Amino acid sequence: MLLVAAPLLRAQDLVIDLSDPIVAITAGFAGTDVLLFGATKEEGDLVVVVRGPQKDHVVRYKERIAGIWVNTDEVVFADIPAFYALAANRPISEFVDGVDAGIHQIGVHEITFSPAEHQKPVDDITAFKDALIRIKQRENLYSGDAVDLVYLGHGLFRTSVHFPANVATGTYGIDVYLFKDGQLVENQTSLLNVRKFGIEAEIFNFAHRHSALYGIFAVLIAVASGWLANAAFRKS
Repeated sequence: MLLVAAPLLRAQDLVIDLSDPIVAITAGFAGTDVLLFGATKEEGDLVVVVRGPQKDHVVRYKERIAGIWVNTDEVVFADIPAFYALAANRPISEFVDGVDAGIHQIGVHEITFSPAEHQKPVDDITAFKDALIRIKQRENLYSGDAVDLVYLGHGLFRTSVHFPANVATGTYGIDVYLFKDGQLVENQTSLLNVRKFGIEAEIFNFAHRHSALYGIFAVLIAVASGWLANAAFRKS
């Protein structure tokens, strides 16, 4: 029994926590920062990867034909993180080798971009992958370089993760990797939820639970708005 229980009694080399495990999206939400903090027994190199939720993404290739831009090809990537952010105490390339980066998908170009099962073959799928990364970075949903993670002394550290206004609702995984002398020695995972609250949440839930009724109401509101605008125009 002692031989089995002893490993469970060993203190963790890495402990992490969040200032708030829930990001609340309400009316007027313009983005927010979440503080991640923790401690290590001995200072090493740290990488924080924030990713989620997993969604399918479509990337289309447009080509100009007879003076008109048309979609000539597309790729559907399955289960790709809608959001991806990095933080580290120094440049990742200085202590994370290519093997660990690939296994744990550390870096946007290490994300596994798998085509959907029904995806037809394309000539150069890498071009679609790179295009999706550029689109996500332009929308501030994928980070290029890692933001600073700061050691405060005595093994304590902190960093801040920014969630923009267009962040998707769902569950996000926050993975923290501890490296010593270029070797991965421990990692910890925490979860964070992005949720809608207030009237936006009610409308969102109604639209998903009663899509047919929501569509009818949307049409009725559009018709009523058009009629009112037309009546006001006639009076003027």
